[in-house]
Amino acid sequence: MLEVKNLTKQYGDHIAVSDLSFTVEDGRIYGFLGPNGAGKSTTMNIITGCLAASDGHVIINGHDIFDEPMEAKRCIGYLPELPPLYVDMTPEEYLHFVAEAKGVKKEEIDADVEAAMGRTGILNMRKRLIKHLSKGYRQRVGLAEAILGSPEIIILDEPTVGLDPKQIIEIRELIKELGRDHTVILSSHILSEVAAVCDEVMIISHGKMVAVDAPENLSRHLRSTSTLKLTVRADRQKAEQALAPLGALGAVSFAEDEEGLTHITVEETAERDMRDEIFYAMADARCPIIEMTLAVASLEDVFLELTQEDGADNKEKNREEGDDGEGDLQA
Repeated sequence: MLEVKNLTKQYGDHIAVSDLSFTVEDGRIYGFLGPNGAGKSTTMNIITGCLAASDGHVIINGHDIFDEPMEAKRCIGYLPELPPLYVDMTPEEYLHFVAEAKGVKKEEIDADVEAAMGRTGILNMRKRLIKHLSKGYRQRVGLAEAILGSPEIIILDEPTVGLDPKQIIEIRELIKELGRDHTVILSSHILSEVAAVCDEVMIISHGKMVAVDAPENLSRHLRSTSTLKLTVRADRQKAEQALAPLGALGAVSFAEDEEGLTHITVEETAERDMRDEIFYAMADARCPIIEMTLAVASLEDVFLELTQEDGADNKEKNREEGDDGEGDLQA
C-alpha cells in the first residue's frame, strides 16, 4: 500500500504540491492526471525518492521514503518518460546491471532478468544493442527494468508517448497484464488510454487532489453529468405541454423546425435518469419520439472542467512566454 500524507513541495514562493493526501490500494491500476504545471510530475518524483519534499510523508508498505529510503525504494519500480537506458549495452547486459544495482540476490539475477524480458516481450532482442532498438522496444526495456526485483508498486510516466498505434496497443495490454501482479500508477495525457486501462483515476489541479474515482463514475463530479437529446413529431407547444407534468427537469431547451419536429435538450443530473419518464409522457401525449440519445460526460469533459483554472493559468503563462500551449491533451 502507498500512502501520501499532507505532501507539500515549495520552490521559493511557488507551491507545486499543496497538502496532498491520497491512498493507493494493492492490486489496482491508477491513472494520475493533471495539466502541465499542476504538480503531477513533482508528486511522482517525490514518491519515487527522486525529489525531497518540503513537508509531509510518503509511506510505502510501512516504510517512509524519507526515513527509510532503501527499504521504501525496493518496493517501487519506476519508468520515467525518457527511460535512462545505456544504449551501448544490450537489453540483457543492461538488465543484469540494473538488477545488481537494485540489490537482487546474485543467485536470482539470471532468473529475474529472464522473467522480466519474457514478460515484456524482448527475449528476441536480448543480444541487440539498445541504440539499434525501436522506440517501442526501448520502452519495453524500460518496463523490464521497472519490474526487476518484483516491486509491489510500478510507476509509469507517459509509457506510450512517441509510440505508433500498434506499439501503444501492445504496451497497454502489457500494463493490464502487470496490473494482475502489481499495483500500477500510470501518468498519461492520453485520456482514452487511462479510461481503457485504469481501475481508478486521480486528478490533480494546483497541487491538490480534485477527484478520485473509477473512470465510469467520474462524470458525477460535473455540475451537469449528461445531456439527453430527443426529437419528437409535435410542435413546440404540444411538446412543452407533454413534459409539464414531470415537474422540474433542470435546463430544458426546445427548437421547432420546418418539418413539424421539435428538438428537445435536457441537462440531466446524476440523481435522476429521465428517459423512462419522458418516453411515457410523450406516449401519453401522442407525440412520437423520432430519436433519443443520451450523451454522458466523458473523462475528457471531467478533466477539462475540474482543471479549467489550471488550463487558463497555463495558457496565460505560455502566452507571456510566446508559446500557444496547444497539443498537451489528447483524447
